[in-house]
Amino acid sequence: MSVSRPNHDPVWIIDEAIGSGQLPTPQQVGSKAYGLMRMAKARLPVPPALVLGVALCADVLAGRSTDLAGLLRTHMRALETASGLIFGSPRRPLLVSVRSGAAVSMPGMLETVLNVGLADSTLRGLVRATGNPRLAWDCYRRLVQCFAEVVHGAAAEPFEAALARRIDSEAARGVRDLDAAALAELTAEFLTLHGRVTGQAFPQDPYRQLELATAAVFKSWDSRKANNFRRMNELEQLDGTAVTIQTMIYGNAGGTSGSGVGFTRDPANGDNRLYMDFLFNAQGEDVVAGRHAVAGGDDLGHALPGVAREIERIRKVLEAEFGDMQDFEFTVQNGRLALLQTRSGKRTPWAALKIAVDLVAEGLIDPAEALRRLQGLELPGIARSRLVLDADTRPLAQAISAGIGVASGRIALSADTAKGMAERGDDVILVRREIATEDILGFAAARGILTGLGGRTSHAAVVARQMNKVCLVGCRELEIEAEGIRLGGCRLAEGDSLSLDGGSGLVYAGRVRVVEERPEALLRQVAAWRAV
Repeated sequence: MSVSRPNHDPVWIIDEAIGSGQLPTPQQVGSKAYGLMRMAKARLPVPPALVLGVALCADVLAGRSTDLAGLLRTHMRALETASGLIFGSPRRPLLVSVRSGAAVSMPGMLETVLNVGLADSTLRGLVRATGNPRLAWDCYRRLVQCFAEVVHGAAAEPFEAALARRIDSEAARGVRDLDAAALAELTAEFLTLHGRVTGQAFPQDPYRQLELATAAVFKSWDSRKANNFRRMNELEQLDGTAVTIQTMIYGNAGGTSGSGVGFTRDPANGDNRLYMDFLFNAQGEDVVAGRHAVAGGDDLGHALPGVAREIERIRKVLEAEFGDMQDFEFTVQNGRLALLQTRSGKRTPWAALKIAVDLVAEGLIDPAEALRRLQGLELPGIARSRLVLDADTRPLAQAISAGIGVASGRIALSADTAKGMAERGDDVILVRREIATEDILGFAAARGILTGLGGRTSHAAVVARQMNKVCLVGCRELEIEAEGIRLGGCRLAEGDSLSLDGGSGLVYAGRVRVVEERPEALLRQVAAWRAV
């Protein structure tokens, strides 16, 4: 696998068939594409991709004349050559993902569109090429909904309601239990819904899809949540996002397929172990969007031990290549692994300290680099809290821990309520069925976050962890009601007190006593570096 820039266009190709060249910078191609290029150079399994550079973003946002359609038609040929498929072909269609990527990672703040290129004219070709009609219809219904949301700004609710009705009518446990016939009927309903909620028919020309999706991903740079994230993280100096157009890998192709997100170390406490979520028969957005219950990676090791061993190998290669803990996304199609992204993982301050000390001990970085990475952290203030429980204290529910520490506060059921409570001086626990990155101001206001759905590696959990918030996800016993919540048979009103234990994942009513511990041994090691 190698990287090239075919001419003077702000475009780069990641492709086995093209001669190698010097890597561009993250400022030119964004951190996502840069990570793909580094992985490709390290001979890791990266699908071919086309990268439209950051320089194009300002032109698209300003409405300046840019022949985006012509640029795409010219350079898509490289992906066709690499894949042996043709974009828009009725017999062997190439489908692509359209992904964002700024020079600095902004998890979940920018948009993605998957399965671009699928239309009435190419659907049968995908069935013919894969032998999997369920896969084809599942991709099509996903694309129609995503297109309405990302390109036209439509709400997800009408589509989610139609999906829920279909699941109910088929007496299925969830969307993964729907067969090809049910998904075909659902897709027809989605196509009608698309016209109703956007006022426009879903585009059947694959290149028109690609142009609109690419423009929408560029324009997501100027969304409210993206602007809030940059302001909160002092990233206003960034110039924009690149767009990476990559050959689709189908995690929804059946029982030996799936999608996952892994951290090469535990981003909550810094332990040197794989920290991973995986969802069988699913695409990547199912894992990171926070709308689905997601399990850890143990099931992957049982079902596909060869893939699990390969991920463990890749974990070590990534850390050797990048010299830091990595957050990587991957897809498995019919037992074959592909890497879609890597970046330096967001982590708690405690984890940042432990990882820095451990990387020096392992010889991956030197003390000077470790001290540089720890700049900006208030090292004397790093601590984690744990519960002190009375013998008769019983938890209300069990969730999945996505952070460390303990948080107590009053229940808020929306980001706006959390913000208002915090402004009045209250400690707040934000409780939601699912957490979206649009709730980022609520994250900032809350001491802790509790969700009914989602996994440890969803975009929202990643952002919460970076903010050092206690975050518990996937609490199956949580029910959201009109004016409160129900947990394990106990009803609590908005404003009542709740406590979250980030160590055990347990949830308690009321406020609990805590004690703090500090990483004394790690701090002594940092002091020794500074004394040299």
